[in-house]
Amino acid sequence: MWLMCLLLVCVCAAAFPSFKSFAQVQSPSAPATAPVQAPVEKAVKGKPVQQEVQMVLVNATVTDPYGRLVTGLDQDNFQIFEDNTEQEVVHFSSEDVPVSIGMIFDMSGSMSNKFEKSRLAAVQFFKTANPKDEFFLISFNDRAQLSSGFTDSVEELQEKLMFTSARGRTALLDGIYLGLSQMKTAHNPKRALLIISDGGDNHSRYSESDVRSFLKEADIQLYAIGIFEQPGYCPTPEECGGPDLLNDITAMTGGRVFRVNKLDELPDTATKISMELRNQYVLGYRPSNHAHNGKWRKIRIRLRPPKGLPPLTVYSKTGYLAPGH
Repeated sequence: MWLMCLLLVCVCAAAFPSFKSFAQVQSPSAPATAPVQAPVEKAVKGKPVQQEVQMVLVNATVTDPYGRLVTGLDQDNFQIFEDNTEQEVVHFSSEDVPVSIGMIFDMSGSMSNKFEKSRLAAVQFFKTANPKDEFFLISFNDRAQLSSGFTDSVEELQEKLMFTSARGRTALLDGIYLGLSQMKTAHNPKRALLIISDGGDNHSRYSESDVRSFLKEADIQLYAIGIFEQPGYCPTPEECGGPDLLNDITAMTGGRVFRVNKLDELPDTATKISMELRNQYVLGYRPSNHAHNGKWRKIRIRLRPPKGLPPLTVYSKTGYLAPGH
């Protein structure tokens, strides 16, 4: 019987408890996430053309029943399936790598009484950055606009947030779409968007379908801090649908929505998301399906945790688009 210990990362405002962790497999450093590329043909005179199948990389977050991060698991604790066919995991790592992050910040009129706390949460998130992280800021109300391009200066981003005010309608989907477009200029392979909003959309040119299609083509994790009204109370139909909208689009990327019930929880929640981005597993496999048909392929991860642990939950992207012809 081998002994293993568990590290549960529980982020709160007052303290970060320390726990022992499982012995981790040391793997060579590799980008934490990358788009699936078409196979490369290698031609050698006198030999038939061979195809090199590119690797699919999947970020995975594991939590316990209390929502605390679980680190220290090994490669043997994971199984990965593509279209219900198990794949061989050929890469495994759990290293903290630089991240390119876009903040999508709601400045619509419905945020007026939540604006100051939301701004503090955004600044707190930026302050948890690693030296090689980069950020951009998109704000939206009647329309979405790029408030700051990629930068590693927290002071610059903080200054941009200081000279903003909440007013107008809510072009949330336009803000997300602009964020996905801006991410094309990112320098780090690992990429994520963080939305801070009370949910709902009532003024976007782009539709939910447009955003979903863009997310399928991109390899970007989407997180959201949802400052929703209490269940059963919805000032507008758009705000009633806000939680479902954010839950659906974040889940397909391996991210998730962190619901905030009290405004004072916002800064701690932002820190928690930052910690999650830095405590993920990366699983890589070469698809057994070599077809170049441009179709959506479903991904599912199954956990095989060590004995004695409580039920665990894994979050990962739900699929990717196969290479085209």
